[in-house]
Amino acid sequence: MAKIALITGITGQDGAYLAEFLIKKGYVVHGIKRRSSLFNTERIDHLYQDPHLENRNLILHYGDMTDSMNLTRIIGDVKPDEIYNLAAMSHVKVSFDTPEYTANADGIGTLRVLEAVRLLGLTDKTRIYQASTSELYGLVQEVPQKETTPFYPRSPYAVAKMYAYWITVNYREAYGMHASNGILFNHESPLRGETFVTRKVTRAVARIVLGLQKEVFMGNLSSKRDWGHAKDYIKAMYLILQQDTPDDYVISTGVTTSIRDFIKMTFAKLGVTVEFRGEDESEEGFIASVDETLFAQKVGLEYLAGFKDRVGMTVVKVDPAYFRPTEVDLLIGDNTKARTKLGWNPEYDLDSLCVDMITSDLTLMKKETFLRDGGYRINNYFE
Repeated sequence: MAKIALITGITGQDGAYLAEFLIKKGYVVHGIKRRSSLFNTERIDHLYQDPHLENRNLILHYGDMTDSMNLTRIIGDVKPDEIYNLAAMSHVKVSFDTPEYTANADGIGTLRVLEAVRLLGLTDKTRIYQASTSELYGLVQEVPQKETTPFYPRSPYAVAKMYAYWITVNYREAYGMHASNGILFNHESPLRGETFVTRKVTRAVARIVLGLQKEVFMGNLSSKRDWGHAKDYIKAMYLILQQDTPDDYVISTGVTTSIRDFIKMTFAKLGVTVEFRGEDESEEGFIASVDETLFAQKVGLEYLAGFKDRVGMTVVKVDPAYFRPTEVDLLIGDNTKARTKLGWNPEYDLDSLCVDMITSDLTLMKKETFLRDGGYRINNYFE
C-alpha cells in the first residue's frame, strides 16, 4: 500500500514542492489549508484532483494550527505514516506585529500535532517532521551554526519556533516518538512569497528593467543569510523521516551573502551593474552601467532603448520601516551532519537559485503586462 503523508501548510512554498515530490514517489498526500475568502492554492493547482475521482493522490482538508480539535480529527481520519509540520506564521517582521498569534500557531500549534499523535495511539506508526528555522540562532553564538550551537532567538517568530523545537525533542524523549527537527536555513524559489526579501528583490528587479516601477525600498542591506533552493531543502525533509532513528539536522549551504550583494547579483543576471553609495538609512543603489548585449538577450531588445537612459538613476532605497526591532545580522550553517548522515547534497548554488528566480519573475511580469495592456506585446516574450 502507498504511504500516506500529511502536510500542514501545503499551500506554501515548501508544502507545494514537497507534495509534488512525495506524489512522484508514490505517496498519497493529504494537505491542511486554512479557509480563505480568496483562492490560495495557486502553488498546488497543477496537482489538484477533483474530489469525485477515485484513488486520488492529493486530498485537501480545511484546518488551522490554532484548532486542536480540528487537527486531532484530521490526523485521526488520515492516520498518516508521516507528518510534515510546515504550517506557520513565518514572516519574521510581521511576527513583531502579531506576537500572540505567532506563538499560538507556530509554538502551541506544534504541540497540538504532537499531542494528537500521542492521544490517537499513533506513536509507533506516525513519524513527524518539525520545520525549525535558522532564526533560532538569532544573535549568533558561533560561526558557522550547527546542531550544538546555542539558540538566541531575536523575534517572536523565532521564540515560538524555539518552543516548537524543544517540545518536539521532549515528546521524542518522553514518548519514544519518531519526531525530528530540520533546522532549515533560508531557502527560496520562484514560489517564495512576494514579501520575503529574495522574492521581493527578484520581482522588483524584473519590474524595474521592464519599466513597470522606478525603485524598490529595502530594510537592512547588510544582513547576511545562507540561501538555498527550496527544491533541495524539501528533499532533506524527506530524508530526515526515512532514518531509523529520529534526530535534528541543520540544513544549509554553508555560504552566506548580504542582501546588498544579492541585489547586485540579480541585476547583473540581466546585464545591469548596480553600485551602492551612502550609509545606513541614506544608502542607495544606482545603475552604474548596462551591458546592452546581455540586457537585450535576457530582457528584450524592445526594452533597451527606454532603460539604457536610466544609467546613474537610483533603483534601491532604504526605508527604516523595514528594520526589525532586533536584527539577525549573520546566518551561515554547517551542514556536515546532513551530508554525512542523510547523504544530502544540494543541487543548486546561490547563482543558479538567483537565475531561476529572476527568470521566473521576468516571465511573470511580462505575462501580467501583456494581459493588462490587452495583449499588444509580441508573443515570443513568453517562449
